[in-house]
Amino acid sequence: MAILKRSSLADEVAAAIQHQVKAGKYQIGEKLPIEPELMKNFGVGRSTIREAIKLLTNSGLLRVQQGLGTFVEDTSGIREPLAQRFKRASAQNLDEVRQLLEMKIAEKAAVNRTDDDIAQIKAMFIRRTEAARAGLMADCVEADVSFHTAIAEASGNDILADLYKSVATHLKSWFMESYPDTQIFVSTTHLHEQLMNSIIEGDAKKAWNCAARIIGHVSQ
Repeated sequence: MAILKRSSLADEVAAAIQHQVKAGKYQIGEKLPIEPELMKNFGVGRSTIREAIKLLTNSGLLRVQQGLGTFVEDTSGIREPLAQRFKRASAQNLDEVRQLLEMKIAEKAAVNRTDDDIAQIKAMFIRRTEAARAGLMADCVEADVSFHTAIAEASGNDILADLYKSVATHLKSWFMESYPDTQIFVSTTHLHEQLMNSIIEGDAKKAWNCAARIIGHVSQ
């Protein structure tokens, strides 16, 4: 029995199961032992096993089928959780991902936005504009991210929205370091207003182009 230390038990169990999969103990599609057996094998409680399985499931290594059990999804090796990967990514790489996401979520938001979404986007636009004009850098960055996050949520695609939120969160400090003042936000206010209006009007193509102009992919 592989008795584990009491610190970070779920992480250690997850790592141990990952190692077993890599070593070929379990094949793709093979079912893992039931919880009581895993508890006995690792000398831990049920909650620890469940948390470890959750970690591996979120990482794509395992797949849980309700009423059937837990199965190996991929033996190529567990990939680093996306949130953790974002933490060590360069600001430039994160910004490139953000730029691509912003064009797609703008397009989708123009098609799927609701009245509540529009109200939230308008509110964040006003907050962004006021903070930019007042020279309140921290408030401006927060409002800018919230504006685009509101658009992401209006896209109707939860995965796109979650991806944008994850990327944007890590970019806030980079924005603060990159811009000495709010001038860049002031100068792009009209572009953000155009983006907002295109979404309100339901013009997906225009929304895409507005987002592209904001991030500099298309000349103004």
